[in-house]
Amino acid sequence: MVGDIAHVFNRGVEKRNIFLNRKDYLRFVENLFLLNNKEGKIRTRQGNTLGHNDLKRKKLVEIFKWSLLPNHYHLLIYELEEGGILEFTKRLGNAYTKYFNTKNGKRSGYLFQNSAKIVRMTDDSQFIYAPVYIDINPLDLKFPKWKSSSINTDKALDFLSNYEWSSFKDFYGSGMHSAVVNKELFYEMFDTNEKKYQKELIKFLDNPTVSTWQVDTVGNGN
Repeated sequence: MVGDIAHVFNRGVEKRNIFLNRKDYLRFVENLFLLNNKEGKIRTRQGNTLGHNDLKRKKLVEIFKWSLLPNHYHLLIYELEEGGILEFTKRLGNAYTKYFNTKNGKRSGYLFQNSAKIVRMTDDSQFIYAPVYIDINPLDLKFPKWKSSSINTDKALDFLSNYEWSSFKDFYGSGMHSAVVNKELFYEMFDTNEKKYQKELIKFLDNPTVSTWQVDTVGNGN
């Protein structure tokens, strides 16, 4: 439904890695931009995609948050066109699978575990925790036990600030792929601003074992 906000996630079949190198990550991020167009994929010269903020698009969704880990991804998106969330996630899965199988020679068949899971935001707890969860999910790579034990906030922020494959930098520093996300609409829809959101994120890092950090609240893509 137009106006819905959803947490979308999927992982590799048999938990396999779906991103094997930098080129793979970049291809997926470019698809977040190029496939978000009602009229079909935008055609532009490869390697210069995310600099085209002025490309004409009739977007299916607005992307608020995204993060990519070796074997799965997370998105937080807002529906602009009826059925836009489903159409966009199908395009992402199909296009990336085709790219991955072609790149890896004779590979064929499914790359993802199943259809992307779409968890539509329906209560306050989801609105509070889903954005932060997606932003700091890459901590699993460096600090695998961070959700159940204490974590040094400065070290966590330093890692996230240097991790390229998420929208974290767009909200906490200078983003490298800022054309993908709509920060202004995110702040409006979540009734926050840059300073308030950063404080909220740090609060979670200071207390990662808080009971509200149940993955069922936001949908678990790990």
